[in-house]
Amino acid sequence: MKDDYKRMADEIMMAAQLASALEVSGTPKPGNVHRNADFIDTRFEHYLAGSIAIGPHIREAALKGIDASLNLIKLSEMRIGKHVKEAVHEIKLWHRGGNTHLGIILLFIPLAASAGFMISKSKIEPNGLRLNLSKVMRETTYQDAIDVWDAILESSVSALGRLEVEVAPDLMSIDAKSKILEKKLSLYDLMKVSSKWDNIAKELTTGMKISFDLGYKTLLDVYEKTGDINIATVHTFLTILAKHSDTLIARKVGLKHTQDISKAVKIGLMEAKKISRQAEIILRLGGLTSRNGRKELDRFDKKLRDPRNKLNPGTTADIVASSLMIAILCGMRV
Repeated sequence: MKDDYKRMADEIMMAAQLASALEVSGTPKPGNVHRNADFIDTRFEHYLAGSIAIGPHIREAALKGIDASLNLIKLSEMRIGKHVKEAVHEIKLWHRGGNTHLGIILLFIPLAASAGFMISKSKIEPNGLRLNLSKVMRETTYQDAIDVWDAILESSVSALGRLEVEVAPDLMSIDAKSKILEKKLSLYDLMKVSSKWDNIAKELTTGMKISFDLGYKTLLDVYEKTGDINIATVHTFLTILAKHSDTLIARKVGLKHTQDISKAVKIGLMEAKKISRQAEIILRLGGLTSRNGRKELDRFDKKLRDPRNKLNPGTTADIVASSLMIAILCGMRV
């Protein structure tokens, strides 16, 4: 039986690595790194390196899920934050391209633990995976919150802004850790507050609603119709972007006007919604399945990465990655 557990953990790890690699390979995902476009300091190869480097810590999270399923540990002892922190550190050892995978790791680690928790099932299926994910996140602890705070600092994340509420600590403050300890705030608690201006945080407190209800279903539908994983990946990106304005863009735009993150996102959403409307137009033109759609998509990609704009729908890309991981865990093969 132990060999079966190890095999399952290996498969969950490989699903995560493949999902991450497929996401960055989706071309052209407008405004993001892909096979034909790099950023100044971050290249396509950096994302590939990071996609492989996350493997061991995804596997460890999966094994913790298996242990919890066997009642060897409690859900609260999975140490989700620890695995996030260690994965972030591992990636920095394998490339020099900066923060490439923090968002993906935040989504993948709970997914891996939740998949491992299904060891007693004959197969991983979306409803059970989503139910487990909600349980895993609600059982996170203040130590998970502290570890994720450390991971954010190590990643040198930009566009965080300042948090001016009493409910949770300002993560940019030097006393954030002590406040987390004082209030015994779990990772779920922090994500709940952050969900008002960050779609990754919202995913972690809603059972990954966008990933499961939109991303996963769109991916399977387009892949079944086209037989082309690149088209499926790009169209899933465009579909998510069209329906859920990218919160990274909203933060970056808004923070030029105010450092209060909640106010900044409200300001930046106006620009983010314009980008969402453009994604919707491209889909109506057929996206990668039509000549006009491809032409407009290439134009949109160049516009977003223009030095005068530098608008990167990075949160959308991370949710595409989690959608891919769900699909692969549930049996999709490319």
